[in-house]
Amino acid sequence: MPYFDAASAAPLHPVARQALLAALDEGWADPARLYREGRRARLLLDAAREASAEAVGCRPDELAFTPSGTRALHDGIAGALAGRRRAGRHLVVSAVEHSAVLHSGDALEAEGGSVTRVPVDRSGRVDPAGYAAALRPDTALAALQSANHEVGTEQPVAEVAGACREAGVPLLVDAAQSLGWGPVAPGWSLLTASAHKWGGPAGVGLLAVRKGVRFAARGPVDERESGRAPGFPDLPAVVAAAASLRAVRAEAAEEAARLRALVDRIRARVPELVPDVEIVGDPVRRLPHLVTFSCLYVDGETLLHALDREGFSVSSGSSCTSSTLEPSHVLRAMGVLSEGNVRVSLPRGASSEDVEAFLGVLPGVVASVRERLGAPSDAAPSAGGTAEELVLDSLGKRCPIPVIELAKVIGDVPVGGVVTVLSDDEAARLDIPAWCEMRGQEYVGERAAERGVAYRVRRRA
Repeated sequence: MPYFDAASAAPLHPVARQALLAALDEGWADPARLYREGRRARLLLDAAREASAEAVGCRPDELAFTPSGTRALHDGIAGALAGRRRAGRHLVVSAVEHSAVLHSGDALEAEGGSVTRVPVDRSGRVDPAGYAAALRPDTALAALQSANHEVGTEQPVAEVAGACREAGVPLLVDAAQSLGWGPVAPGWSLLTASAHKWGGPAGVGLLAVRKGVRFAARGPVDERESGRAPGFPDLPAVVAAAASLRAVRAEAAEEAARLRALVDRIRARVPELVPDVEIVGDPVRRLPHLVTFSCLYVDGETLLHALDREGFSVSSGSSCTSSTLEPSHVLRAMGVLSEGNVRVSLPRGASSEDVEAFLGVLPGVVASVRERLGAPSDAAPSAGGTAEELVLDSLGKRCPIPVIELAKVIGDVPVGGVVTVLSDDEAARLDIPAWCEMRGQEYVGERAAERGVAYRVRRRA
């Protein structure tokens, strides 16, 4: 059964498994102790740190192992903000950062600080000039992911790092999705990553802090990991993480080229096989193994379950797969269609046969879900009724029902007529404009209604 969700967690690399089993026998003692077993454990820890630092591109004494990538982000941001509290309490992030970064920003605002969330274009990429304009004299820290976890778009790290350097602001780069594929562009001040993204074991994060960066660890600390990750380290997992990072980087160039070709096939074939699909993310500046697309008139949760029954494990940023019923903050920031969203992230070793099998199954699965939801056919709208404006009450209905109902009634108004959709579904704010763009209709705008929001659509044809 093909597993296509490596961006969430990559399968354990064989080298990681071998290193983990060996370290369970040799690395169980406390590396801070001076007796024989402790010294042996310390040698393993030092070797893991050197190998990881080489892959990151920093000195070994600049790198600490944390209990997770999320912990690395939280501690890295908190420590950098505390270290530069005299400069100010302003944080700059992109609008599509990992939720761990955004949660740290929320915590800063709750404590009286301020956060600027730099917008992105429809590909999910920040404009370096726009990012530079967000930097202020009181900016203590800037944060930017190297590549997006949902759509794969690579960010202009080098350009942003240059702007931060000119402003005297340290830049934290979240390299969780990209580190296994290659080094991050130079110029960063802090860097974080997570081992389970490249095929290492879960529970190991990396936090690199360049010498000279003002950093003050928050909370109780001890002498371990330069005072940045207190407590006894999971040494076998750390050793396995470092060994697998070295292994995947040695394979990266060849495997990236192979997987990019498979992803290119998916990007090209899905719109041919499935009508009303939007491929999202930058088509060129992107991770080699990841592609995301959204399907009109489809319930994302139902689609994922249907693909799972066919043997394909994929992910989604659709609101209908979330307990909050809100679309992914990444898709929302990009302003793209969120309903029926599918993220395919191929693991190392994914085969051409698996991809062809997925492409063979997808059209039927999407058609089945659309039919079950009563989605309209591809037939053109009728000549139109006589009413110049029609009000469609979709209150209380969730993605993708408001858009399906809009598609069914757009032909009930003449060309130039307006349909007003009343909806209290957050996804409608993205999906109705996206539907208009995909179906050649005019999105007029939105206004507050007595309940929910009124979205106005003018029929063009």
